[in-house]
Amino acid sequence: MTFPGEAAAVAVLPLWKGHGTENDFLVLDDRDDTVVLTPAIVRALCDRRAGIGADGVLRVVAQHEAVSAARYFMDYRNADGSLAEMCGNGARVFARYLQRAGLETGASFTIGSRAGDVPAELHDDGLVTVSVGPVTVLDRAATVCADGLGELLTGRAVTMPNPHVVVTLADEKQLAALDLSRAPVVEQPLPEGQNVEFVVHLGERHMSLRVHERGSGETRSCGTGIAAAVVAAETSDGRSPSGQRWRVDVPGGTVWASWAGRDRVELTGPAVLVARVELDVAWLSMALNPPA
Repeated sequence: MTFPGEAAAVAVLPLWKGHGTENDFLVLDDRDDTVVLTPAIVRALCDRRAGIGADGVLRVVAQHEAVSAARYFMDYRNADGSLAEMCGNGARVFARYLQRAGLETGASFTIGSRAGDVPAELHDDGLVTVSVGPVTVLDRAATVCADGLGELLTGRAVTMPNPHVVVTLADEKQLAALDLSRAPVVEQPLPEGQNVEFVVHLGERHMSLRVHERGSGETRSCGTGIAAAVVAAETSDGRSPSGQRWRVDVPGGTVWASWAGRDRVELTGPAVLVARVELDVAWLSMALNPPA
């Protein structure tokens, strides 16, 4: 049986399981950048029945060149192995891991990402704040149809810079009736696909949200989706960013978000490391080379 060298490397590297409001990730410490993290490896790791299970993989890579203020780069992959520009909940978990591993010792530091530098701050109460963006509100409407919705609705397109379509529903009963086991159908989809957020406004700067993420399916929370929902709400009547804090309830908990300027949204929420994982080499070999 052939055993790929990159799979062997994954099997011996430190791997942690963590989550931010139950949006869960595997953190792969590859600070020396020695692992070729193929889509097949990501899919095997994230498989919830045959693997460990996660919404995605956060690979830790040291930045050896002065390309940004960040010492470590967050190489994020969706559960299907595809690349993503940014992950708000993942960035908080990534920051928690850097602290736990002793790679960052201060309360505030910067994380590198495909979306640029991400400032992070770890609080004494266990919460973590990250600043995500850049924000772009697209001048286009998207018609969305989802199982259980019963009608076509128009969504607002926002990039964080990963793409989102935010749909406002009438009430929590309509939100609960959604079946997001299949991706919502978006007419005139965004070029790179999109996450689709369904929100209900519960009060002043308070909303409830469910999301279907491209490459991962319905997740218990989506940090950039929460940010996109706040941006969509604050621009719905032509207002400018208020900088005021929103409470956003998701199936996995609560995240607080504020849009203080045109470029960034701050997200504050929990970031938990659950366990260190030791992979079984035989399992990974079998997962990547199934018998004929």
